[in-house]
Amino acid sequence: MLTAVIITTYNRPDALAAVLEGYLAQRGPVFELIVADDGSTAETRETVERYAARAPFPLRHVWQEDRGFRAAAARNRALAATTADYIIFTDGDCIPRRDFVARHCALAQSGHFLAGNRILLAEHFTRRALAEQLPLHSWNLPRWLTARLAGDINRWLPLLALGDGAWRTGTPDRWTGVKTCNLSAWRADLLRVNGLDESYSGWGLEDSDLVIRLLHAGVKHKSARFAAPVLHLWHRENDRSRLPENQRQLDALLASNRIEAQLGLSQYT
Repeated sequence: MLTAVIITTYNRPDALAAVLEGYLAQRGPVFELIVADDGSTAETRETVERYAARAPFPLRHVWQEDRGFRAAAARNRALAATTADYIIFTDGDCIPRRDFVARHCALAQSGHFLAGNRILLAEHFTRRALAEQLPLHSWNLPRWLTARLAGDINRWLPLLALGDGAWRTGTPDRWTGVKTCNLSAWRADLLRVNGLDESYSGWGLEDSDLVIRLLHAGVKHKSARFAAPVLHLWHRENDRSRLPENQRQLDALLASNRIEAQLGLSQYT
């Protein structure tokens, strides 16, 4: 199967560079990578072009005008730009380990989406990692245990690798805690639900909306925990002023059986 990794970003080229280093070091299946840019300045475009010249896989930059937080629209535009069979969503501040893509592909299962988790890096450690260009994607478990003891990360257990099994599909209707910084799904299923819903305003819950609609469509949750974590660089908290309105919209979705996004992928396809 052809796999596409979609990375959202906004005006953080140093973090994006660290993330792209991780993808250049991936071991396993062939994939393409699309940077879904929510309106960054030219420095981000230049960063993508620099890595595209080095990448052993297709690396594209899909940009949209800066009109506030519109990650759902950025992801939809990137999704419309690929014909890959399988899509891995992540963020431009989430560094993959070297087997991240391979793990998602190995666990991919018809009728399911995959939800992974993350390890949070402390502010001081994030600053150091970016300033010194530390190759975090290649660190082994002993180095991460040392980092945990130093207070550089919030936990290390997600780094333990377990195989596939029935336990991974043991919570088929779970949507809480699933985030688009580490989520994968079949493109056909994403098309069926009309992608992400751009009617959410500002930060918050558009990823939960996508997962709930996938569940409404009969696509079940499968866990990618203890297989494919991401290393989440510290950042300041996003503006959450629109969260109450977004929560009301999500509550309405939960009370319905709606499958398709109200304002979604069909605009671009």
